[in-house]
Amino acid sequence: MKKNTLIIFLGISVIATLVMFAGCKKSVTNLTFATGGTSGTYYPYGMALAKTFNSKIPGLNITVQATGASSENIRLVSEKKADIAIVQNDVLSYAFEGTRLFNDNPVSGLSTVATLYMEVVQIVVSPGSKINSIADMKGKRISVGDAGSGVEANADQILATANLTFKDLIASNLSFKDSGTAFQNGKIDGFFVTSGIPNIAVQEISETKPLKILPLRLQEISQLLTDYSFYIPYTIQKDAYKGLTAEVGTIAVKATLIVREDLDEKLVYNLTRAIFENKEEISKSIEKGKELDIYEAVKGISVPLHPGAKKYYNEKGTFKL
Repeated sequence: MKKNTLIIFLGISVIATLVMFAGCKKSVTNLTFATGGTSGTYYPYGMALAKTFNSKIPGLNITVQATGASSENIRLVSEKKADIAIVQNDVLSYAFEGTRLFNDNPVSGLSTVATLYMEVVQIVVSPGSKINSIADMKGKRISVGDAGSGVEANADQILATANLTFKDLIASNLSFKDSGTAFQNGKIDGFFVTSGIPNIAVQEISETKPLKILPLRLQEISQLLTDYSFYIPYTIQKDAYKGLTAEVGTIAVKATLIVREDLDEKLVYNLTRAIFENKEEISKSIEKGKELDIYEAVKGISVPLHPGAKKYYNEKGTFKL
């Protein structure tokens, strides 16, 4: 009888211990971070942010996913197949308003956390092409970016300042890499790039042959700033690429961190805080992290801020709402 009692007692003790450990086990929040191609900037930037988030926010586990970038990321977050993403603010504007790439299909369920860095419109042309203005592109062989991309939309809007459309060009839809190869082989006269500086494709060309980055005229920049709220004037410094002899005036959009609108407010507050309280750590992992600025992070926003991000910015005095 005593033996049976001991067995029962031990059994109850084991169960109680297991229940106690189960109760002590911390819950983990798993999130998916949609970025871009592994050869671009979004993917390594996402890896740098995820590393910081996972190490600074207890109970958080973020998995970084390579994607087709802005348009795909917006759809993934909207459909709750991803929780966090990096996108261009102009593409985000199209999604929110249901225009261009999202024609008549506005996307919902998105909130902004912060704008991260400038993505600069760079129009690369051959010095021998006699292209000295946007109007000079008429009849020339120009790559306007991947079909349906943010770059293609930028090119379309810029050409319109000179009353040109893609039909006025010998237009092709090539990626940055393919545009660079075609340019080096003399198969195109120029191409549009919207990316951080330096862009790898442009940088590689500058190391092997002369190139020119076409400046936008003041009236063209003024028209674009008037017509589109997401553009920002930008000056490319002459040391950005080998061979540039002067600064180049152009426009830029912003790489923007977005989240699902229904993510917990405290979680998004902690994400926002982790970004700006660990800028130095992020910058060691990705050069573009040096552009993080809490005051710039609330400019150029195409979709309303998430309440968690808004709370952090208000606490820091970034602005008052």
